[in-house]
Amino acid sequence: MVEIELDPQETVIAEAGAMVYMNESIRFEAKMGDGSTANQSFFGKLVSAGSRVLTGESLFFTHFTNDGYGKAQVAFSAPYPGTIIPVELNSLKAPLIVQKDGFLCAAKGTQFSIVFNKRLGAGLVGGEGFILQKLTGDGRAFVHAGGTVVKKELNNEVLKVDTGCVVAFENTVDFNVETSGSLKSMVFGGEGMFIATLKGTGTVWLQSMPIRKLIQALAPYGKNAGKGNQSVLGQFLER
Repeated sequence: MVEIELDPQETVIAEAGAMVYMNESIRFEAKMGDGSTANQSFFGKLVSAGSRVLTGESLFFTHFTNDGYGKAQVAFSAPYPGTIIPVELNSLKAPLIVQKDGFLCAAKGTQFSIVFNKRLGAGLVGGEGFILQKLTGDGRAFVHAGGTVVKKELNNEVLKVDTGCVVAFENTVDFNVETSGSLKSMVFGGEGMFIATLKGTGTVWLQSMPIRKLIQALAPYGKNAGKGNQSVLGQFLER
């Protein structure tokens, strides 16, 4: 859980349904846009909202504003057990790329957009990583992850990761989804058919327990065991 202290008239934006508690002076309002552009047209807000739906987030942001005369607190929690990662956006060398449904809350003025995996074929069958979120701004953002979080600093290196374990990375890092090896390795290796490859220079955040693995561990034979694999092909096969 993260608790944020707001000065009078200061606003924080959050994913809908993430609020745990707030002081009496906090006013909240659901809005279609992220609030980064004051005079954004209705059509622009509609396009932005549609982009959020594609990334697995809700249609609206919730804006929490301190209408009192002193400091006030509002707290948010992640949708499942894990770790919350604070990121100072102005300290990054490039925009922050986040796995869809990984955003929790951020300072007002943070701008959200979507990024499609450049390798369309790999994205269609590779599970996580087809549609990503890009966060830009000069404030602080909070991203949630499952299990333990590992922060890696790549220096013109290549890192291969389970597709669901990538939480976020700087835009200077190239992200790709590739087959995990030979047919025998893909079928019997237990690591899945696809693996994420991170290449370049920049910061990468990894999680030990993505929601897909959590569901499979809690109910390995349940009807939700295939959830968390968000590939287009995976959704088709589940039907």
